[in-house]
Amino acid sequence: MFEALSDRFNDVFRNLKGVGRISEKNVRDAMREVRTALLEADVHISVVKQFCDDVLAKSLGDEVIKTLHPEQVMIKVVHDELVRLMGPVDPRIPFVAQPPTVILMAGLQGSGKTTTCGKLARMVMQQKKHPMLVAADLQRPAAIDQLEVLGGQLGVPVHADRNEKNPLKVCRGAIAAARKQNRDVVILDTAGRLAVDEALMGEISQIANVIQPHQIYLVCDAMTGQDAVNSSKAFNDALELDGVILTKFDSDTRGGAALAIKAVTGKPIKFIGVGEKLDNLEAFHPDRMAGRILGMGDVVSLVEKAQQQYTEDEAATLQKKMEKGLSLQDFLGQIKKMQSMGSMKSILKMIPGLGSEIKHMDVDEDEIKRMEAIILSMTPKERTQPSVIDASRRRRIAAGSGTEPADVSGLVKSFSQARDMMKMMSGMGMADRMKLGTQFAQMSAMGGKMPKFKTKVKARPRREDRKAKRKRRRRK
Repeated sequence: MFEALSDRFNDVFRNLKGVGRISEKNVRDAMREVRTALLEADVHISVVKQFCDDVLAKSLGDEVIKTLHPEQVMIKVVHDELVRLMGPVDPRIPFVAQPPTVILMAGLQGSGKTTTCGKLARMVMQQKKHPMLVAADLQRPAAIDQLEVLGGQLGVPVHADRNEKNPLKVCRGAIAAARKQNRDVVILDTAGRLAVDEALMGEISQIANVIQPHQIYLVCDAMTGQDAVNSSKAFNDALELDGVILTKFDSDTRGGAALAIKAVTGKPIKFIGVGEKLDNLEAFHPDRMAGRILGMGDVVSLVEKAQQQYTEDEAATLQKKMEKGLSLQDFLGQIKKMQSMGSMKSILKMIPGLGSEIKHMDVDEDEIKRMEAIILSMTPKERTQPSVIDASRRRRIAAGSGTEPADVSGLVKSFSQARDMMKMMSGMGMADRMKLGTQFAQMSAMGGKMPKFKTKVKARPRREDRKAKRKRRRRK
């Protein structure tokens, strides 16, 4: 989403690397480029002006002027100001002591509001809650059907009344039904319009005033840019929002809405939609987002994604297997886990130093599927002992997976290298693992060889030394 903005920021900081000491002139030149980058990202002009003024003021302090690393200072100042611009944010949903907690979802048509209701229901289910979805959108013909399909996929009840024309009565009935069914979270999917109008605001304001929901979230389409900011302001004036959910965050939009919504409305972005699947809703963290914008990666989110795929017992079992050496069957399991974490590009973007290199990389997402097909075409013995795979076996495996024998050889060779690296990493501390993993990913992305990593390994004695040792033993 922020690729163009990240490129511009990287150009600004790269130009500062050749400067011996920071000065008012080179700071002002850098901020001129930053201002242009933000405007091109469709950030509101008043937000851009205030942001640049704040960065300029902090960059020209006495302590900053004395530094010998101007690009590092500018990155730190810009990072802190980006965090301040988008935050602070508490991504937690406050649940009431006496359930149900009522969450009202508002937004324009086409913003992804109904799908986001399903994603939010799945998120609260992970927190051991029991949600109910409410079809209060009586304007769009397929809204009720869509919500019932989502509820069926999640195993969540959907309260709907196809004969009722008043959404307020539907919401009242849903809350009463939730109490009877011991549902502790009620998510109201209200109607939207193609644009903000009096009819929309009147209907949703009436629901909010009568029902008194505990949380009101506005769902905005990130691709609409400044229109998302304007609609957020209009909804906030009518409803007093508790937060914004920004959808289509995985698109190639310029990202101006994410940077400007908090500054214009005073309401934070609480969650972001990063895909179409029901598990593609993430908490919004300004510090992590600022790191992504500046090409610093997001290791914390990457670790959290990995933790969601592994229990403590699974992690301990994997550690033991790494020490002994993984089999291709284990490797297949890890491939499936990685697929659950998202696309390869999205994972690589979170690794520090790779954000700006992604656009130069030819990431073939289908390669993982080919690897999976090759492994599934092997016998159990071949998966546990790849060394038994000879020419005839390679031809059979290739025919079964729809690939070439050279692809089978390449997979076995890559797996052997990866297994050796995992064995080496299993004996290291966490800091060394992170260092080696990051270096390996960076070198692989740039087409280089695997980096050498200094580790204490007992050297094998030379042949003549071993002979001399045996002679001394015989003499004794």
